Parts: sequence; C-alpha cells; structure tokens
Amino acid sequence: MSPVLLYAVDLVAVAILVFALYFPRHRRRDLVVAYLGVNVGVLAVASTLAASSVAAGLGLGLFGVLSIIRLRSSELSQHEVAYYFAALALGLLGGLGTSAGWLGVAGTALILVVMAFADHPRLLARHQSQTVMLDRAVSDQAELVVRLEQVLGGRVHSASVQRLDLVNDTTLVDVRYTLPEGGRGPAHRAPVVGQATAPTSDHTALQGVSR
Repeated sequence: MSPVLLYAVDLVAVAILVFALYFPRHRRRDLVVAYLGVNVGVLAVASTLAASSVAAGLGLGLFGVLSIIRLRSSELSQHEVAYYFAALALGLLGGLGTSAGWLGVAGTALILVVMAFADHPRLLARHQSQTVMLDRAVSDQAELVVRLEQVLGGRVHSASVQRLDLVNDTTLVDVRYTLPEGGRGPAHRAPVVGQATAPTSDHTALQGVSR
C-alpha cells in the first residue's frame, strides 16, 4: 500500500479521535495539542525508520520511550492515557504499516471503534469513582461505608482510606460506588425516614472529577 495513503488514513483517523471523540466528550484543549503533536511526530519518525531492517524494534522502542516521557511529565486520568496510547498507535500504524497493507488500515479502524465504544458516556454511567474528604476521622470500615453511602447517594463497592488524620479529625477516602437507577448522587437522593433535616456540622468535600 502507498505510504502517502497510509499517512492520509492516519491524519483522518487522529482527527476523528481528537475532534470527534475526545474533545466533545472531555473538553481539554491542551491534550488536543498533545495528541495531535504526538501522533504526527511518531508518524514522521516511524515513516523514516520504515526503510530500516530494524524498523519494528525501533518503533516499539520509540513507543515505550515516548510513553515514559509523557506519563512522567503530567498526571493523566486513565481515559486520557488511553487516548494518548491510541494516538501513538495510530502514528505507528501509519508510519510502519506499509508492508502490512490493509491490515494497518484495519488496525486503525479497530482503534477508533474501540475508543468510541469504550469511552461512550452511557457505558457503565452509573459506576463512579471519587476521592472524598470527610471532616471526621472514621476508622471503622462499616461506619465509613454507611457514611459514604449517605453522602454519595449510591452503593459503595470499595472504600480505600488514603489518609486518616486524628489530629485534624479528617478522613481521605478513595471510593468506588454505583448510583441507583435514574440517580445522580446526593442531590437526587430521597431523604431518609426519621433523619433530621436540619443541617449538621458534618460536611464532606468531594475532590476531583468522577472517572
């Protein structure tokens, strides 16, 4: 297959990945630049290495080196890491896929299909993750789960204490939970029968964004 055609396929594919999938869903402009730059850079280097007899090994080495550099430079969420590797893979397929022919194009299409499906907002939408700061030091696991379910309005599956501060009376917890059918968290949760409606001193801070 013509290298020029593979380059065109790669550019179209990364444009779909970034502008049709990633940005409309996550709206982070700096990573748009990163994904496009990484893809085109890998495409240029991989196409230069394609004529070498060790092109495959150098391509995989380039994949690993770029991954380490990028992941050490800034903290990324897991879905952003997935898009990052997808952009890398598309660049490698476009640059090194001349001998593979239509298999390279099929691999490019497969990456886009998987990313479109796996990152769809409706896929496992009720399953959430939060880092929660409670303004009370809770060492009992059962009590911690009950308090988190009251705050988050869902069923807690995992509650991992990151920091238990007995001096400042706080608990930092990493929580995995599921929202009820049609539920969107505490604001939509029906009040508990017999529970006081007056505000109490027990406030909870939710840090980060649901993943």
